Amino acid sequence: MLAEPLSAPIHCDASQAQQTKASAFYNPDCEESRNSSSTSSALSNSTFRLEIVNGLRHVDVNLDARTYRSSSFVAQLVSLAIVLRVPAWATVRHLDSSRILIRKASGSLTNAVYFVSYPLSPSLPTILLRIYGSSSGSLISRSHELHTLHVLSSRYHIGPRIYGTFANGRIEEYFDSVTLGPSDLRDEKISRWIGSRMAELHSVEITAIEGPLSVRSLEGKSWEIGVKKNVRTWLPVARKVLAHPNVDKSERSVLNLDAFLEGWVRYLRWLSQVEKVEGSSQRVFAHNDTQYGNILRLTGKLAEGTPEHRQLVVVDFEYASPNPLAFDIANHFHEWTADYLSSTPHLLDFSRYPTPQQRRNFYQAYFSHTHTLQETSTTDVAGEARLAKLDRQVKVWSPASHGMWAIWGIVQAKDDVEKGLAETAAEFDYLGYAKCRMQRFFHEIAVLGV
Repeated sequence: MLAEPLSAPIHCDASQAQQTKASAFYNPDCEESRNSSSTSSALSNSTFRLEIVNGLRHVDVNLDARTYRSSSFVAQLVSLAIVLRVPAWATVRHLDSSRILIRKASGSLTNAVYFVSYPLSPSLPTILLRIYGSSSGSLISRSHELHTLHVLSSRYHIGPRIYGTFANGRIEEYFDSVTLGPSDLRDEKISRWIGSRMAELHSVEITAIEGPLSVRSLEGKSWEIGVKKNVRTWLPVARKVLAHPNVDKSERSVLNLDAFLEGWVRYLRWLSQVEKVEGSSQRVFAHNDTQYGNILRLTGKLAEGTPEHRQLVVVDFEYASPNPLAFDIANHFHEWTADYLSSTPHLLDFSRYPTPQQRRNFYQAYFSHTHTLQETSTTDVAGEARLAKLDRQVKVWSPASHGMWAIWGIVQAKDDVEKGLAETAAEFDYLGYAKCRMQRFFHEIAVLGV
């Protein structure tokens, strides 16, 4: 939905951010000598402290996502774009803030993505605005995420370019594209493209993101695989959420974290033994959240000679980290069972899990693009064994995905729980989602004989 025409003068103050490498006071009015009077009016009385944090331009100002339709929000956003020197936006002339269009792309009111455009000037590119939710800081490290995005875009040309950050969000590159839908994951060709793209991401050196390992270091010392780290660090927060008086006893019973932890530890021990006997799934730099909403399909024509799978762009690297490649694939397969646009977006339909033939189609594309597992004919013994081994590894790592997202759902429910929102009033039933994933976790470890 497009926002209504907006206009109003802006007045905002910014406090000094912490842990900076460089900083300087910046007054947009100084920039306005090169811009139009209409922009200058909108930006009067604004003074920001511009700093360099994590190698990116940063202003310690908060944007309130709940007011994104207001004129003051738009004026503040324009001022940020100028200070952060967003390409074209920072030097545009005759900018009329009342004509800026803001369209909400996804997320809740307090944790959302917006497309920001200026139709009066075709040369002014659309930019993507992200505003973080208050509970997201309990789940991810924003500084690590920004470091990851910077390395991926600058060194590997993967993901969007980050133009700059502010206290509770960032402005980044917008791709002229459409977001995939649930049915797209089931398309044979698109599934192969996703497999190829995932293999390319898995070729990123872990040390480029996490730093070098010492000679004697082992997994868990210099870095820890993401799924284990996430469950370990999110559990204490989840316990606090479930301890809130607004949480019904019946929900605490279903989301029994003591029982989960016991099952999780038992599962990890079993998993460790299986990998010693059968061989471990290679540790790679993984996305860990390849749901259809995080995969874009470019609408423009690709440059001549560009492989067709490159029309897919994976975004949203909040949960990217080192993980077994089988975990990343298993996690993606579970997203086949989700439909976040349905009347029950928190429930997964496990009958939609990819069939053996659909998994084979994905694996073949993955093998054909990975640097470590060269493509071989799937009709020979070695090729069939390779496919069977990967499918087995995906199966044994599958419960880990359910366990991680079950705890995530509880933590994400924090705001709704504190506000006392009923399941029907919340934008997304996070606790319902957590129950679905946790029930599936116990079901799958039982099937595995854990």
